[in-house]
Amino acid sequence: MELRHLRYFVAVAEEGSLTVAAEQRLHTAQPSLSRQMRDLEYEVGAQLMTRSARGVELTAAGRAFLDHARLALAQVEAAGEAARRAAQPAKLSFALGFLTGQEMDWLPEAMRILRDELPNIEVTVSSRYSPDLAEALVRGKLDVAFLRPELHAPDLVFRPVAKEPLVVVLPSDHPLTSNDAIRVHDIADETFIGVSNTAPVLRAVIDEYLKRSGIDITPDHEADNLSMAISLVASTRGVALLPIYAKNFLPWSVVSRPLEGEVPTIDLVVGHHRANTSALLKLFLSRIDDLIARVSEKTH
Repeated sequence: MELRHLRYFVAVAEEGSLTVAAEQRLHTAQPSLSRQMRDLEYEVGAQLMTRSARGVELTAAGRAFLDHARLALAQVEAAGEAARRAAQPAKLSFALGFLTGQEMDWLPEAMRILRDELPNIEVTVSSRYSPDLAEALVRGKLDVAFLRPELHAPDLVFRPVAKEPLVVVLPSDHPLTSNDAIRVHDIADETFIGVSNTAPVLRAVIDEYLKRSGIDITPDHEADNLSMAISLVASTRGVALLPIYAKNFLPWSVVSRPLEGEVPTIDLVVGHHRANTSALLKLFLSRIDDLIARVSEKTH
């Protein structure tokens, strides 16, 4: 079995079509791709997909194989990235990632720690969705990231750095803004802005909180990120439940209020790959307690 077989299989599975995968993803002939898939099935010893006029569907064996194929390709890419870094040992570099918006509080203090210890270090910074950060850690593109504790990343190690309460975000002239704190039952009949699967951990926290509170809310809209959620609150006059750091981005037309009662929280963690043996990573992790203390002092 060769790596190209895995790449071809993943492309076909994601496109749901041999023809589309061949023409748009792999730039190869469809008959050749079909032959490669038959060779793969022969080598695996199981039928991985069924083919019909409607396209391709994975069998149970194919779905199981897909997860492992993706992991194998990710590990190969991570190995290549590690080798490229090792080929330039004289150039000290450190790659930091942040859940979009969190860099406002955490980046200045993280940079202070790195610069104090290693003034000539080259630091790269990226801001992404949490699942994308986890994938970048798995692939060796990042050394460390501030993200949510993503469930489907068994090779990552997470260290909690903050518990963020959720708050109600709503239009500044909404009647509920007269309350110092808002009962969750008071938003049951409001236009509700949920979050999409780009933030699976936050979505799960919100869903669990509403279920625990005995409230059945179907979101009227789903937002991919904070700015979209805030825009939808302003434009639809709806309400949203968001982590408290969203307050840093609110325009004059949107405000936040705390929740009354038992307030749900979401963890912010520092994550890294368990196989990353970088001395810089070890140094950074040894200063995490200092980092948490500095940020807590600034934000409270």
